[in-house]
Amino acid sequence: MPDNSFDIVSRIDLQEVSNAIQQASKEVHTRFDLKNSKSTIALEGKEAILVHSIDEFKLKAVNDILGQKLAKRGVPLKALTYGPVETAAGGSAKQKITMQQGIPIEKARDIVKLIKNTKKKVQASIQGDLVRVSGRDRDSLQEIIQLLRQQDFGIDMSFTNYRTD
Repeated sequence: MPDNSFDIVSRIDLQEVSNAIQQASKEVHTRFDLKNSKSTIALEGKEAILVHSIDEFKLKAVNDILGQKLAKRGVPLKALTYGPVETAAGGSAKQKITMQQGIPIEKARDIVKLIKNTKKKVQASIQGDLVRVSGRDRDSLQEIIQLLRQQDFGIDMSFTNYRTD
């Protein structure tokens, strides 16, 4: 019976995102090159950020500021997906940035497949939006973590809930 386990998750701290948005908004309103650009950054529910500005050039500058603030606050930029830039009324531009919460099922299957191909004595199972890896030997679990850190699945992965008995 497996005694040790850990979870592979992909989560964003929404409080840190909110703080980064507030900081970025302050900087946008005080920067000389962005004054009177009518730029806004807003959190849209728990899964998206909406950025709006007077033109595409200013929108890119606002996105750069937001990216810097998010990175400083420890929010993984890999977990953000930038949508297409849309033109809104009056020639203004807006962009929706979606935040990845949880591991998508196809990525979870890839992770489980990679773990099973290692032939280590561990079990990997998909449980909702996370992958749980369990096994008897702690060293095997550490090797799996190292292997997963070397791989790029295109998502941000954290290793949580590490339990040993």
